[in-house]
Amino acid sequence: MYRIIEKRNYLFALSLALLIPGVIGLVVWGLRLGIDFTGGSVLTIRLPSAVTVDQIATSLAGVSPGEINVQSAGEASAIIRLPFITSEQHQALLDKLKKTFPAADELSFETVGPTIGGELKQRAITALALVLLAIIIYITWAFRKVSVGPVPSWVYGLSALLALVHDVLMVIGAFAVLGHFFNVEINALFVTALLTVLGFSVHDTIVVFDRVRERLRTSAAQTFEAIVNESLNQTLIRSINTSFTTVLVLVALYLFGGQTVKYFVLALIIGITSGTYSSIFVASPLLVVYERWKARRR
Repeated sequence: MYRIIEKRNYLFALSLALLIPGVIGLVVWGLRLGIDFTGGSVLTIRLPSAVTVDQIATSLAGVSPGEINVQSAGEASAIIRLPFITSEQHQALLDKLKKTFPAADELSFETVGPTIGGELKQRAITALALVLLAIIIYITWAFRKVSVGPVPSWVYGLSALLALVHDVLMVIGAFAVLGHFFNVEINALFVTALLTVLGFSVHDTIVVFDRVRERLRTSAAQTFEAIVNESLNQTLIRSINTSFTTVLVLVALYLFGGQTVKYFVLALIIGITSGTYSSIFVASPLLVVYERWKARRR
């Protein structure tokens, strides 16, 4: 049997070591918001492989009403991000591209007004807050019958919430770093990934907590730490296997799924991996930390 709970201080330290760089990056650099949140236009084009990003940017100088950002999207395509433009400006930009690069071909064009982008950003924040609130209320209610034990039901909800915050910060921090160094932007799909991660993470946490609840009813002679440790060992393989098979599929999607879903899938990979870790090595040890603190107060 693995002595997971005995190593809780090392596990907490590992979490902090992984979280701190991302949190610092989030505070210092922030997230690089895509047009879904800021408003603007995105044009994806196919060009001869010999054309460079700098050549594209130079050819469009003076055409756009604001700054143009050109990013490679593979060997023969590029993504051009620019402020909100009208249909006439869009056509003028295409004409300039085709004049400079006759083989240029438009693959897609998206535009979002700044008002819609700001509204979407507010709704995304509201959705995340409501989901977190609903999860803590549900867990507190579901574990209300264990309040007679050494740990009250609200602590189960709080531990799960802290694990969820851990997972969200892990994903957001990683994308803050990626945004600064690799110009990775977040969009509406990123919010979808965060909500998916929350659901996946809390599912794993509830499985472990439910086993703790069952053991409390049948193993009254054992210490609370021993009960939690045994519960973790009994659910460990199941949690790892479930997450591993899911991550395998996501890795395949990341490698072969195309540019449009690449960073959405990456967010899921980071979040699900973090969620599995936090369910086992963060949420459950926090129960023991509270029980120990409560015992010392007596």
